[in-house]
Amino acid sequence: MPVFTRSRDLPDSRDGSPEGADGTEAAGEPEAPEGGTTPPRTLASRIAYGWAWRSRHPRAARALWWTTTVLALVLVLGAMVLPNQLGLLRADRLLRLPGEAIVSAAVLLSLPRRPRVVAAAALGAGLAALTVVNVLDMAYSEYLGRGFNLVLDWGLLDDAQSYVADSMGGATALGAAIGLLLLIAVLFVVMALAAVRLSEVLARNVPAATRGTLIAGTVWITCSVLSLQYAGLPLAFHRAVSAVTVKAKDVRQTLADEAAFAKEARADAFGDTPPDQLVPDLRGKDVIFTFIESYGRSAIEDPIMSPGVDRTLTASTAALAKAGYRAKSGWLTSATFGGSSWLGHSSTLSGLWIDNQQRYRTVMNSDRLSLPKIFQKTGAWDTVGVMPGIQKAWPEQKHYGLDKVYNAFQMGYRGPKFSWSTMPDQYALEAFQRLEHGRERDRPLMSEIILTSSHQPWAPLPEMVGWDEVGDGSVFDGIQRAGEKASDVIADSTRSREAYGRSIEYSVTALTQWLERYGTEDTVLVFLGDHQPITRVSGENASRDVPVSVVAKDPAVLDKIAAWKWTDGLRPAHDAPVWKMDLFRDRFLTAYGSTPHPTKD
Repeated sequence: MPVFTRSRDLPDSRDGSPEGADGTEAAGEPEAPEGGTTPPRTLASRIAYGWAWRSRHPRAARALWWTTTVLALVLVLGAMVLPNQLGLLRADRLLRLPGEAIVSAAVLLSLPRRPRVVAAAALGAGLAALTVVNVLDMAYSEYLGRGFNLVLDWGLLDDAQSYVADSMGGATALGAAIGLLLLIAVLFVVMALAAVRLSEVLARNVPAATRGTLIAGTVWITCSVLSLQYAGLPLAFHRAVSAVTVKAKDVRQTLADEAAFAKEARADAFGDTPPDQLVPDLRGKDVIFTFIESYGRSAIEDPIMSPGVDRTLTASTAALAKAGYRAKSGWLTSATFGGSSWLGHSSTLSGLWIDNQQRYRTVMNSDRLSLPKIFQKTGAWDTVGVMPGIQKAWPEQKHYGLDKVYNAFQMGYRGPKFSWSTMPDQYALEAFQRLEHGRERDRPLMSEIILTSSHQPWAPLPEMVGWDEVGDGSVFDGIQRAGEKASDVIADSTRSREAYGRSIEYSVTALTQWLERYGTEDTVLVFLGDHQPITRVSGENASRDVPVSVVAKDPAVLDKIAAWKWTDGLRPAHDAPVWKMDLFRDRFLTAYGSTPHPTKD
């Protein structure tokens, strides 16, 4: 019987290299050069030859094995302890013993190979999904001051892409979207492979792995019982389970909230009030409700932004007083933060706390009386909306009771966009004067105006020009070209805050100059912010308060709200009254003589 030997330099048949029955090379293969190996020629042989590199390079193989194993361990454990807030993303916060890792190891050790591989891959995919949600939480907390809602917030991702396209260009937005999707796909694949890798490591030596799992479990229980901590957090950790539990609770609460809120929306204190008993004390007045994008308390009280904004508010108060106007100002707590402006608008005008998209949709499809719709219901006012941020169909017009709405394409603007904002506030106000406010009318006008120049990223910013020079907006071409680039401002927190402050100065100046120039004895202006700017600008733990002002020439208009104890002028005092935004509608209606007649269920 022949004895077969295996050369150190030649892969055997298990490596896919063909050998003769006597251990010699198969016919047709060239002899190996001295001290080397024969490169195989068939596809199968070439594949097997590549896999056999471990036997040819054992040190490199061991180094690669340890490297991939350690990386897999870091990925899996990192996903288990990853926080969902940027402020907690620190090394000392990640040094924890996750209980999920111990339980997962115990489960995987108990399974046969095929179920073990499937379970490990599922575990990795689940951790990848949790990582994506944690990152979304970080982004939403940074921009909207809240976590990601698994039920309601997917649609906002499309708005985010539109914002990037408007601010940075369509190609950048498309590239970012494609890159993000590829990154998520890679994350799922890599995380699944990492979990499978670790499961195979455990299976190489089941007795040793079992002992290690038991020891780790004992240590975890001990740390938990004794409440041992490191850097202020317990060493025994179950972050992944807690995160999943919290998200599951949020989903249940979101689904339960829909029915409860629909009932709340139907209960309208003024739902059955006869038209002649609605806002009788404002009859004959042109009433204008104006929202200034991102105009928040931080603009008035932050040390970087407030000096310029305070000078503007002081100068504007004095200029308005010279023109015969008085003002009173207070604070409203917005239903949103950093974005989703429409939630702030609807909360103020509908008298309901609308802090998510589901509530917004419910109200928009209800018969709830918004402030503009109340003015429309009286039959004593024409109602109009000036919405330069609207660039598509806007079915909300019906809910708000606006006879006419001017969107971004209906005001005759021929100038440049200023990042997200389709036109400068000065132009929007001049167009409002030309198209509606300055016309001869049979009835007074109730208007809702949304000013957008203070929308992030606050670059480039418009500047005031002579009102007679506004024209079709072409005058702003040079200002836009000379402005800062959005990409430069976004990347720098200090520059963002400075630019944000200048944007508020511009918007307030444009609005108050418009009132000086075009206001009448019967003009009543209510203007306010819709929400605070993003955390990077407003600061950590910033409030959700926004300024609100009522301005009029007729002393009786402000006398009606004297009981509110608001501050005289356009700058509310730090300790001026603070109301939740949803309280404004009913208090405004009551102050101006409306009689409550609740809707009957």
